[in-house]
Amino acid sequence: MMMKKWVSCLLSLALVLSGAVALAEGFAAGTYTGTAQGFGGDVTATVTLSETEITDIQVVGDQETDGLGSVAIEQLPPKMLEVQSPNVDAMSGATVTSNAIIEAVTAALSQAGVDASALVPKEAEDKALEEQTLEADVVVIGAGGAGMTAAITAHEAGKEVILLEKMPYAGGNTTKSTGGMNAAETSVQAELGIEDSVQTFIDDTMTGGKNVNDLALVTTMAENSAEAIDWLASIGAPLPEVSFSGGATNKRIHRPEGGAAVGPYLVEKLLAKIGEDEISLLYNTEATELIVEDGAVTGVKATGDGISYTINAKAVVLATGGFGANLEMCAEYNPDLAGFVTTNSPCATGDGIKMAEAAGAATVDMEQIQIHPTVYQATSLMVTESVRGGGAILVNASGERFIDEMETRDVVSAAEIAQEGGYAYLVFDQAQRDNLSAIDSYVSNGLTVQADTIEDLATQMGVDAANLQATVEAWNKAVAEQNDEAFGRTTGMDVDISVAPFYAIQIAPGIHHTMGGVKIDTTASVIGVDGEPIPGLFAAGEVTGGVHGANRIGGNAVADIIVFGRIAGQSAADYAGK
Repeated sequence: MMMKKWVSCLLSLALVLSGAVALAEGFAAGTYTGTAQGFGGDVTATVTLSETEITDIQVVGDQETDGLGSVAIEQLPPKMLEVQSPNVDAMSGATVTSNAIIEAVTAALSQAGVDASALVPKEAEDKALEEQTLEADVVVIGAGGAGMTAAITAHEAGKEVILLEKMPYAGGNTTKSTGGMNAAETSVQAELGIEDSVQTFIDDTMTGGKNVNDLALVTTMAENSAEAIDWLASIGAPLPEVSFSGGATNKRIHRPEGGAAVGPYLVEKLLAKIGEDEISLLYNTEATELIVEDGAVTGVKATGDGISYTINAKAVVLATGGFGANLEMCAEYNPDLAGFVTTNSPCATGDGIKMAEAAGAATVDMEQIQIHPTVYQATSLMVTESVRGGGAILVNASGERFIDEMETRDVVSAAEIAQEGGYAYLVFDQAQRDNLSAIDSYVSNGLTVQADTIEDLATQMGVDAANLQATVEAWNKAVAEQNDEAFGRTTGMDVDISVAPFYAIQIAPGIHHTMGGVKIDTTASVIGVDGEPIPGLFAAGEVTGGVHGANRIGGNAVADIIVFGRIAGQSAADYAGK
C-alpha cells in the first residue's frame, strides 16, 4: 500500500512538472467552457481535453477592441496550446482582454476538475536566430498612424516599402486617440458652414504651445491639414463631423460619423489600405539600429520571430512614437512626473529617439511632456476631449466647477491637481452620450456612475447634492444665455445638462504626450547635431519634436501624424528615387 502511494505521488509530481496535467489520474477528456469579463463584454473560452493534454482552445470575444483585444484573442490560445497551460504573459496593450482570456480558459479547466495553477508552462526551446537580408526602397519603422501614412504615401509614389512593427498589432499611440483631427479651411467645414482659417489654426497652436513651437513646422501642418482630410476620405477614412477642442478658437476637430474614437477608426482604415496595397508589414519585429554608411542612413537592423534582419534601403522613415510609456525616461526629463500614470501604448518607450541619436540626430524640447486632464486612474484610460467639447463640465470633490473646461490641457490639469484630493469629476447627460458614441465604451467598461436625478448622481459621486444641483443649474443658465459668468467659457456650450440619466466619471491627470523628440525640418528630414539634414533619414509623428511646443492642443496629434506622415513618405520616396 505504501509503495502504491509513493508511485502515485511521483506520477503526480512528474505530470505537474511536465505541464501536462494537474491530477495524477490525467484529464477528464471532453470539451469545457468558461467565461470572463473582457474590455468590452464577455470573453468565452471553449477548451478540449484528451486524457493527457489540452488539444484545442477556442476563444470568442466579439466586443473586444478590434486590432488590440482581437489580436490577443487570436494569439494567446495558440501560445497556451504550445506550453500546455493558460499561465502565459498578457499581451502588452491588451491586458484586460488577455487577462479575460486567461481567466476564461482557467474557468473551463476548472469545469474539468483541473487546477490550472498547477499547469507549469513548458519552456520554449532556445534557438539561434536565423539571419536574413532584405532589400527595399523605403523602410518605415513603426506601424502607428504616422508610419502607416508614410508607408502608403511612399508606395503610392511607386516605391518598394517594408513596414516594421515591434508589437503584434498595428496602431501604436494612435489607437489611444479619441477626439479627432484638427484641420482648417476644409471641405467638411465649408459644407457645415463653419468659418475658420489656417492662420487662426497656426495662432491657436502657437499660443497653446507657449510659442515654444517651431513656427515653420506648425505652418506646414496647418497649411496641409485640409488636403490631409481629403486624402483620408480618398482612402475610405472620412471625418465628416466637426466639434470644438480645448484651446481652439473655432470648431476644428474633425471626427468619424457618430463621434466614434478617431484613433481606432483611422488605424482600421490605414491598415486596410496597407493590406490593399500589399505593403510588406512585419509584426513582432523590433528595429535595433540604423545602418549608417559615410554619414547617410542606408538601412535598418531588426529582430523578430527568430530572425535577425539586415534591411538595406535607400531611405528610412522613423515613426516609432514618443516615450510616454517609459516612466523612468519621463521622470528623467521632468522629475515632477514621477508617480504619474500614463495613457500611452506600451510601445511608446523612446526606442526611435535613441536610435536616431546614435546616428547623429539632434533632439528638441525633450523636457516638454504633456499631462492630460481627464484620465481614469484605475485603468489609465483617457476620456476624450470631445466629452468636454460636447458640453460636459468638471466639478471638484465639493460638487463645484473650478475652471473653464475648454482651457488648454496644461491649465486644466494644473487646476485639477490644485483641488482637494487632486481629482475631479466629468459630469454630462444622456443627450451628450447620444451625440458621442465614444461614451458608450466608458459606460460599458464601468468608468461612469449614473442616476436619473442630479441629487442621486451626487450620492453616487459622494459629493454634496445641494452644491452639485446648484452647479448644474448655474451651468444650464450659462448655456441658455451663452454667458459663463463664473469662468468665461465660450466654446462647447451648445447643449446643457438636462436629459436623464446623468453621468459622472472621476478623473485626474496622467502622462499623455511627449512633445519633444528628433529634430526635423518642413520636409520631415531628420536634422543632425551639426544642424544639417542626415541623408536618407526622415521622421514623423510623436518621435519628432518642435510641432507642439510646451503644450499640445487636442486634435493636433492626429493632424501631425497624417500631415507629416505624408510628407515623410513623399520625401523618402523622392530621396530613394535620386
